[in-house]
Amino acid sequence: MPSDFTSILLLVLTSAVTFTVARLLSRRYRAKRREREESAKRAGESRQVRRARERNRK
Repeated sequence: MPSDFTSILLLVLTSAVTFTVARLLSRRYRAKRREREESAKRAGESRQVRRARERNRK
């Protein structure tokens, strides 16, 4: 019976590690995508709009 417990423990640990890694990768992917969309939006802005946004940021 110890092998049953070991198998279940291994399954649980593997699942937890997989979940954690997938979550981290997903967060990084979403952050990069958000950054790309933001830069694409800024590329279409006029110079006046960019300067106004920079003034508001300070």
